[in-house]
Amino acid sequence: MRKVLIVDDEVLIREGLKLALELEGYTVEIAEDGREAAKMVDSFPPDVIVTDIIMPERDGIELILNLRKTNQNIRIIAISGGGRISAKDHLRIASKLGADSILTKPFSVKELIAEIEK
Repeated sequence: MRKVLIVDDEVLIREGLKLALELEGYTVEIAEDGREAAKMVDSFPPDVIVTDIIMPERDGIELILNLRKTNQNIRIIAISGGGRISAKDHLRIASKLGADSILTKPFSVKELIAEIEK
């Protein structure tokens, strides 16, 4: 069974993804930003982290950079719906900095599961 950490500042997204993945048999924890996620990695070492890019406190790019310095084994899936620049630009940057996979919001649970299982 894979352990997944969902990191998103939007409560409906993180709770919805948590429920959907739990129904598929995954063990899931959630964090509302990169700072909270970084603290959780030690107590809940995930196989996969699904992280939004634009968040308050610590964003997804900073989380990716810090994780790649300390843990190369965690698969990282970056997600974004955009912001000041397009989602594709945010995700391209995330990919270059260490995200293993990217998804543009909105995406289906089926698409997310396919990326988790890679």
